[in-house]
Amino acid sequence: MDPLEEEEENKEIIAGGEEDESGEVDFSAPETAAVVEAPEYVKADSSKYSRSLDTIKIYLKEISAIDLLTSEEEVKLAKKVWKKDPVARQKMIEANLRLVVSIAKRYMNRGLPFLDLIEEGNIGLIKAVERFQYQKGFKFSTYASWWIRQAIERSLINQTRTIRLPIHVDEKINRFVKVLREQVQAKGREPSMDEMASVMDTSVEKIKEVMQVVRSTQSLDMPIGEKQENSLKDVIEDTSILSPSDIVEGIKRHEMIASWLEKLTENEKNVVILRFGLEDGEPKTLEKIGEEFGVTRERIRQIESSAIKKLQYIISHEELIFDDIL
Repeated sequence: MDPLEEEEENKEIIAGGEEDESGEVDFSAPETAAVVEAPEYVKADSSKYSRSLDTIKIYLKEISAIDLLTSEEEVKLAKKVWKKDPVARQKMIEANLRLVVSIAKRYMNRGLPFLDLIEEGNIGLIKAVERFQYQKGFKFSTYASWWIRQAIERSLINQTRTIRLPIHVDEKINRFVKVLREQVQAKGREPSMDEMASVMDTSVEKIKEVMQVVRSTQSLDMPIGEKQENSLKDVIEDTSILSPSDIVEGIKRHEMIASWLEKLTENEKNVVILRFGLEDGEPKTLEKIGEEFGVTRERIRQIESSAIKKLQYIISHEELIFDDIL
């Protein structure tokens, strides 16, 4: 069969499934199959694309054959996991692999192959199994979903070298992060803004303000400068309020970002801060910065170019291990 005909026939059909009330997924329902168009760069290599599709189909078939757990079985296994039983741990992980797939689907076409998303999600599932406190009576799928999303989102951020840049970090924000983690552990899920406001004895509006601190996202791949010969991605802003999990990621990377800037000269650091609005959220033009420094816009462009090249080098040689950050 011609490669293009084969690609058209397959269309990367991934049995998606819909979550039921238990948070699990029914892969047997044909009406819930998700047809996903492959990216152009994948289509270019039809044989590789077909192998990937076959691997996905085989994996989904294998995990769909694993029996789901009843609430009673879940608690029984969780008790054994709490006692470091490796067999119970493995069984609980395998019984929830479908949940990972259902969550991973939401992150498709964002830069990572579907199988990679599943793999990262499985890492989050393992953490959830190991940390789940059955004594509190929480639903495991709800608790695990938080960890799965965290693992996938961290991998996407790492893969695209994306850095969330908070405007400032103070005691209120540090306290927010501490309370957030405590609430996730206590409730077995992400707390709502109302719940966070209640625990922190403040208003929902104040909570929103804290969450907006890390609203901006920057990446070092965007063309910038007059001739766009340098690279630093545009600010990517979410039009909606970030979730508490996003706040954790942004806040905990602040010190790392600050350390990168400290490796620049004073002029380079100041130009980067002003150019991308890292302190006040208001990016400034080359002309405006030149006026403040008392030099020409061309001189500011040269300083910016030097700073970006240094940052590119620093980040390309530094490992971002988010498990150690969170």
